[in-house]
Amino acid sequence: ESRQNFAARLSRSGLATTLMDATTDKDPLVQEQIYNALCYLGESEPEEILHSCDEYLRQHDKLAYPHRVIILKAMETVVRNNIASLDKSTAKVVIFLASSEMTKSKEVIRDWQQAASSVLVAVGQRFINKVMEEVLTKFQPGILPHYFIVQTFANLSVSNVFGMVPFLNSILGTMLPMLGMAKQDHMKSVFCYALQHFSESIQEYLANLDKAPDPTVRKDTFSNEIFSAYEVLFNSWLQHREAKLRLAVVEAMGPMSYLMPSEKLEEQLPKLIPGILALYKKHAEAFYISKSLCQILEASVNIGSRSLDVQLDALLGTLHPQICAPADPFVPLTVKNHTEVLRCFTVLACSFPDRVLAFLLPKLESSNERTRVGTLLIMRQIINSAPSQMEIKKPFILSSMKLPLQDSNDKVKRAVVQVISAMAHHGYLEQPGGEAMMEYLVRQCALPSEQPKKQPLDADDLTSDSVQSISVNTLFLLSTTVDRMNNVLWPYLLEFVTPIQFTNALTPLCKSLMYLAMKKQEEGENASLIRYDLNGGYQPYPLCACKLGVVSSQPYAGDCRGAAALRLLSVLQYSVHPALEQLWSKRVPSLVEHIEENTEKCLCQKEWEEKLLLFLQETLAAVSDNTWICHFVTEMCRQLNCYNGFPLEKNFLYKCIGTTLGACVSKDLVQKQLQELLETARYHEEAEREGLASCFGICAINHLEETLAKLEDFVRSDVFKKSVGLFSIFKDRSDNEVEKIKSTLILCYGFVAVHAPKELVLSRIEADILKNIFQYFNTKVSRRDAPCSPERAGAGRLLWVPCSQPWRRSSTAACAHSEAAPGCARSSGALPLGTWDSPGSCCSSPRILYGDTLSALKDLLKSLLQRNLTPHGLQDMFAHLGPWIKSNKDGRGTVVPFYNLGVLIALFSPRCSDSLASVRQHAVDCVYCLLYIQLCYEGFARDHTDEMVEGLKALKKGLEEPDFTVLFHTCHNIAMVVGKRVPPDQLMSLLLAMFEGLADPDKNCSRAATVMINSLLKERGSVLQEKVPDIMSIIHSKLQEVDEEHIRKAAQQTVYILASQHKSVVVSSLLGSALPFDSHTCAMWRSLAAEPTLTSQILEQLLEKVNRDVPYKESKCFLLGSGSERIATPLPLAATCALYEIMSAPESGAAVLGLYAPLFVTLLLRVSCTVGVQLPKSLQSRERRSSSLSPAPRSLHPCRYGAEGGSATRHVELGALVAGSTPAAARRAPSAMARHAGPRLPLIVKNLVPTLSSVFDSQRITTTAFFAELLNSNVVNDLMLLETVMDNMTGRQKDPCLLVRMLALRGLGNISSGSPEKVRKHGAKLLASMVNGMDDKDDPHNLVALEAMSSLSKLLDHLEERDIQSMLLHIAIRIRPFFDSEQPDLRQSSIVLFGNLTKFSEEDCEAFFEQILNGLVTLLLHLQDPKPEVVKACKFALRMCGPNMGCEGLCDMFLNHLREDRSLHYGEFMNNVCKHLMQSYPEMLNRLISTNLFYFKSNWVDIRAAAPMFIGFLVLHVDEDHCQQVDLDQLISGESVPTARAAGELGLGVGAGAQPRDFGLPRLGTCRAPGSCSARG
Repeated sequence: ESRQNFAARLSRSGLATTLMDATTDKDPLVQEQIYNALCYLGESEPEEILHSCDEYLRQHDKLAYPHRVIILKAMETVVRNNIASLDKSTAKVVIFLASSEMTKSKEVIRDWQQAASSVLVAVGQRFINKVMEEVLTKFQPGILPHYFIVQTFANLSVSNVFGMVPFLNSILGTMLPMLGMAKQDHMKSVFCYALQHFSESIQEYLANLDKAPDPTVRKDTFSNEIFSAYEVLFNSWLQHREAKLRLAVVEAMGPMSYLMPSEKLEEQLPKLIPGILALYKKHAEAFYISKSLCQILEASVNIGSRSLDVQLDALLGTLHPQICAPADPFVPLTVKNHTEVLRCFTVLACSFPDRVLAFLLPKLESSNERTRVGTLLIMRQIINSAPSQMEIKKPFILSSMKLPLQDSNDKVKRAVVQVISAMAHHGYLEQPGGEAMMEYLVRQCALPSEQPKKQPLDADDLTSDSVQSISVNTLFLLSTTVDRMNNVLWPYLLEFVTPIQFTNALTPLCKSLMYLAMKKQEEGENASLIRYDLNGGYQPYPLCACKLGVVSSQPYAGDCRGAAALRLLSVLQYSVHPALEQLWSKRVPSLVEHIEENTEKCLCQKEWEEKLLLFLQETLAAVSDNTWICHFVTEMCRQLNCYNGFPLEKNFLYKCIGTTLGACVSKDLVQKQLQELLETARYHEEAEREGLASCFGICAINHLEETLAKLEDFVRSDVFKKSVGLFSIFKDRSDNEVEKIKSTLILCYGFVAVHAPKELVLSRIEADILKNIFQYFNTKVSRRDAPCSPERAGAGRLLWVPCSQPWRRSSTAACAHSEAAPGCARSSGALPLGTWDSPGSCCSSPRILYGDTLSALKDLLKSLLQRNLTPHGLQDMFAHLGPWIKSNKDGRGTVVPFYNLGVLIALFSPRCSDSLASVRQHAVDCVYCLLYIQLCYEGFARDHTDEMVEGLKALKKGLEEPDFTVLFHTCHNIAMVVGKRVPPDQLMSLLLAMFEGLADPDKNCSRAATVMINSLLKERGSVLQEKVPDIMSIIHSKLQEVDEEHIRKAAQQTVYILASQHKSVVVSSLLGSALPFDSHTCAMWRSLAAEPTLTSQILEQLLEKVNRDVPYKESKCFLLGSGSERIATPLPLAATCALYEIMSAPESGAAVLGLYAPLFVTLLLRVSCTVGVQLPKSLQSRERRSSSLSPAPRSLHPCRYGAEGGSATRHVELGALVAGSTPAAARRAPSAMARHAGPRLPLIVKNLVPTLSSVFDSQRITTTAFFAELLNSNVVNDLMLLETVMDNMTGRQKDPCLLVRMLALRGLGNISSGSPEKVRKHGAKLLASMVNGMDDKDDPHNLVALEAMSSLSKLLDHLEERDIQSMLLHIAIRIRPFFDSEQPDLRQSSIVLFGNLTKFSEEDCEAFFEQILNGLVTLLLHLQDPKPEVVKACKFALRMCGPNMGCEGLCDMFLNHLREDRSLHYGEFMNNVCKHLMQSYPEMLNRLISTNLFYFKSNWVDIRAAAPMFIGFLVLHVDEDHCQQVDLDQLISGESVPTARAAGELGLGVGAGAQPRDFGLPRLGTCRAPGSCSARG
């Protein structure tokens, strides 16, 4: 067994080793699998695997760190998962290995060392002492530790608080002196990181002292060390220019503030808080600042600080805008920042409630939307988080909310709803004024539901939910989760059920009320449900019941409010009437079940309404209380006008009124209500006319006499007269309105005839019904009402009654002597057959009505004829029907052209791909017939056979296949036939109608429409040139309407077809689109990239449009005085945008390559001419609107599209062009061109050369910058372009634009790196150019001279020595004034150039040696220059000058002490320099002193101090023989400032104990004023 175990261990160890050997695989997936395999092995034998890893890493000491990281990460995982079972010996091995790995390299190699640190942290979970024992050996006082040693301490303090805190006191004691030793930013950052985590772990330790191993630990144990660290962080590191370090400091100071001594924190707050607030202006990302500030505020409040009172205004003023700036949900830190700032307001509100409210509440009246929204968010926060402080402020806060309740902005509304929710939880709504809040909430619930938008979310939005949805959710939550709101909401919410303006809120209202009522009942509070008044008093519950029943007629509207309304009705059953409890308990659930079993599409509306009306009848029968019913119907009639915006619900309410009137015993009340209904009806609304008629018909079931009497009274009234009639409401009616009333009366009679008991209505038909109907039957009904007008529907219904069994025989007798036959014939004959399902028709099934009417007419005629079956009877029959037989209104009329052929073909032809095969066949037949009809109109005989049209029959076989490919091919062939046979004048109407077919709900048909459109355009598009703009506009609008991929692609194909026939018109039409181009216009542009030849032609047109017009126009800017601004011209801007879209399509590659050079040049110059150019005013406002509607619209900046168009070539890295600065933009392009597009450069250069003489400065600048950078590459030499480009650069030296001259010199200097071997050949020309640049007179800021010096320094190593020596003295003299320039760049460049020139001086050249002596003092003094780069240049120049000085000691000093990597003790150095100078050149004393005197008035303090020190050391080391050279008056008058005077005293030896008389000089007297300095030469 032991052998087996040993073998198993050996096997696992070998497997682990094999896996670790494979870590060298570069495939990330393989590495991931190795890691997982090692972890898996470690689960079974953790110690064995850990030892294997340790052994492997030690044996493979040179294994690259990326592979070591995999093994270390696996070790960390194994340790974490098995820490409880790990023994000490294994832990020691792992600790020692991880420590060694972590510190093996002194440099920071983050992945490797982080992995080793994580292993230590994992082991430290259990073996903290062992870990600390190892790590502390590498944390020694006075020695800056490794970066990851400090980070490991920090992470250990978080992962093992109780184990680590006892070590922190000693760690802090060792670490504090190290803070001053940290010079590198990353070390400072890790110290901040450690202090932050140390402070957090100490706080956690103190908060859990009951569980801590040492409960005697106190805050004071660490306070002094934390404060000492704070001083370094705040006073030194927080001022650092590196933003990341500042943030690390801020993060640390927050937790540290909790541990600082109270008195020290109080003392620091006046400086600390303003310092933190100031960081908001320096950092765009404010989360860490806000988090730290909140911790500081909490610490200040904890100690009872009085300093916050003084800082409060600044705090509020800085924090408030942070909330007002919207949080971007896609940037998590902005959301976290909002949270921290709100916590800050919580802290402040708890301490200063009055002042915080005084600051916030006036901002609710701000005109800025963001300010109002942000303030409301803060109000919600403090209501929730500071309830005790806000308790007495409740009335004040409620009154301040009046203005926000009137705000119409959606974002403000959402914020108000959130505030109301917070108020509800804390008892605000129980106060006076709370009702207004609840009414506001219900009003928002009643807003119309918003359709989901496809555009990206605006970051400015608080949430993606609409105001309505968030209000609905809030109302339900308040009803169901906030117990204290029960008494507030019940029965108050019932008041919102009846008013019509809250109808859209009924679903949430009903759900909330139902929950509240059921909760009351469950609690045994039945008395709280207001009962029906048994003493006869009328309660509002019947009104609620009426409203709920009416809205249930449309059960799926308003988020399925029908079910919710019925459920609430069930709960209110006893409150409506005691007698309804049993009935409603049984019937309401079945109605709800019916709704839930069906859907909006499958629910039979007629059947549903019948169920509801039956339910109403049963309810009225169960109540059986005439007084209650009379009140009920009266209130129902009063509610009619409230439903004017809800025609379907109003229609049903009429039916309910009719049902209720039918149950009413009081006949007087019935007549009164019917009279009111006739007087107040809105006859111009078709649904209301039918509703009124239904009411009369249902009422006639029980009150036929009263109904007919009231209708007859109404007929006899003056209602049909235009003068003032009997009723005051019927004044001056128009003819059309009178006709509507007539048709409504006919409809009423029809419904009465249908619904009234047959045995009663038959006797009244002739005397009371037909007589009145025929009096007004010839009403003039408008054609739009013709399909199924109320008049015809009424007549049809009326005719159906007497002809139905079993009353047919008696009704025939009743009608025999009347005019029913001709009247009914008029009615049935006027019903057209082609519009059966016209929208809005009052009849649910006109086809059935028409059929029934004709059938009834036939039966009537047969009955009349059978009654008098004689020739005389037949003659009477034809006497009635004769006028209709002879009428020319049956379809006959003047022959007109077949003007709607195109529309009809467009209607039928897409059906050739219908999903039903039979429809496809019939559609082809229809097209076949239509084309033959057209042939007849064209004069062909009826029996004429057209081969092409006949070919349609053969195509029908292809429609039998369900394969879409076959179907669409067949549709293409059909379109070809149609295209050849449709007349030219019908072609456009055919296409327009076809485009309408794109929205066909059958996707096959919409696809067929696209196929046919494209086929027609290919066949006949050449004759449509004038219509192309209209077609393009239609395509664009259809792309906006229809969001289907196949339609989008087909529309792009359509654009391509049109462009192949009329490319100029298509381009002009698209360029006329509104800027910025929307996505559909962009897609249309990209469709033009499909075919290289066409694409090339279109690109050429666009290039011509870009280049033809000026890029911008100067516009007087009245707001800026006499200045002007540049406004982009629209056509080049649009053409540039179009270029970008076409070139961004991958298919355009071939065309782009063919026009590469002109495209590149045009776009490069386009960018140059649009920098600083503004959009036209119209586009500026449009861009602002579009940016406010969408979070991330494409910028319309004139420069951007040109730059992105260049990038779209995909062969050159032109990303820099988007930066906006033209020279900088062009800088990276040439190097990218040289790498990727070298062979194209000659043509590009050829096209760019003419632009060097452009009238636009920006174009000359860009071209020069491009050439300058091109010279930086050897490709110009390889392509033999060097002389051409160099000559053009030389020619630009006289350009009027300073920047062009400067860039030209830079380009000439770049030859040294691009083509160094050619510098010697052109040396004289290049040198002359540089000297001319240094002598440039039109260079006020010496920019050209600076560039000349920099370029010359680069060229010197490659020039002929004889060329340089001829100009050496001139150059040295010219650059000497720049040594003391105010511009550090000039100082640096001139000094470096001077140093380089010394290499070319001849040994016996006295003139240049003189220049060295002239510049020596300047160079030595500028070793104290405030700019490090100038000091570095001076060191270089002095080292170069040393060998030419003729003094070996001085040369050695310059070479040894002025190395760049060596610091310099300036005083000691100058003492030795002066010693050598006076030994070698004593006669130069007066000259050196005179030169130093110039610097007594230097602008730089250190140089002013160094000059007298220089003089002092010179005098100190001069021999007595040369002391007479010193002019004491000159020295005394030369001192200018106290600093110089002190340095002079030190230099003269006073500070060293020597006296002036020791040098043969009298004591210096009082210095003169700085202005008295003079120098002699």
